[in-house]
Amino acid sequence: MRLDPAGGQSLEGELLTLPESYELCRRVHKAHSKTYYFSTRLFPREVRPHVHALYAFMRYADEIVDNPGQTNLEEQLQSLRDFEASTVAAISGEEVPNPVLRAFANTVRARGIELGSITAFIASMKMDTRVFRYPTYEDLEQYTYGSAAVVGLMMCRVIGVRDPAADPHAKALGVAMQLTNFLRDVEEDWERGRVYLPGEDLERFGYTEEDLEGKVVDERFAELLRFETERARELYRMADEGLEYIPRGRRYPVAVARRLYAGILDRIESQRYDVFTRRAETSALYKVGVAAGCAVRDPAEIVARGRDRREPEIAIPG
Repeated sequence: MRLDPAGGQSLEGELLTLPESYELCRRVHKAHSKTYYFSTRLFPREVRPHVHALYAFMRYADEIVDNPGQTNLEEQLQSLRDFEASTVAAISGEEVPNPVLRAFANTVRARGIELGSITAFIASMKMDTRVFRYPTYEDLEQYTYGSAAVVGLMMCRVIGVRDPAADPHAKALGVAMQLTNFLRDVEEDWERGRVYLPGEDLERFGYTEEDLEGKVVDERFAELLRFETERARELYRMADEGLEYIPRGRRYPVAVARRLYAGILDRIESQRYDVFTRRAETSALYKVGVAAGCAVRDPAEIVARGRDRREPEIAIPG
């Protein structure tokens, strides 16, 4: 059994109730994603536990390949296979020992998340055990479809979006956020043996993997990151066109999350593209400012959110 990413204790034998399992997911979320967790707190109360469960599910799978301990690649792949089998079993109604999966399975059933999105996500996690370079952006898109685009689709279901016209915009937001993470985490990914910057882009700007290993920040690297940043921003712009499909009262947190993640790109630029010396992060004050700005831009959304906040807490069977 993998360890709980939030606290390090073993999950084996944990006899948590369903509400306790959701609380564990919330702690995992809070421990590992300040920006996403901040945005999630802005959702109506009945939505938040489902977002926590989705995040914890993804984090659990991600930990298998990103923090593998002493396991080798084949063992990581087998762990993902076992995790996928347990996920399908939990969704089918079987009792599983993993409390993260118990909460996630309840969310899947309650919110109508498609099994295909789940298996596509795990397929991309499996790619991290065998694919370490992406020659073209099209190659990278095969990975980001499962690692990010379908996450956007799952979030749609969680927050109650049913119109299929929203799907391309949700996928775009998921991929934009993933590309933002790639740019912020260039060094971290390199240390794990992975490069998510397409090989054709490295070649276009004359930047080599030897430069990457040496943490060279020069005009070539700046031009490379400018190019990748604009690619991400174009996806953010496409995502913006889909906000209208989100039910009133639930658009605000998505708008805040979108602007906070795009703000990481601004931070990278302000650091003159030096993502090696310090991590590109946004401050708590910046987060509050973005939240206030989003509220001012769409006061009708805040009114609708106020009505949603009067709804009862999510009913989770004990």
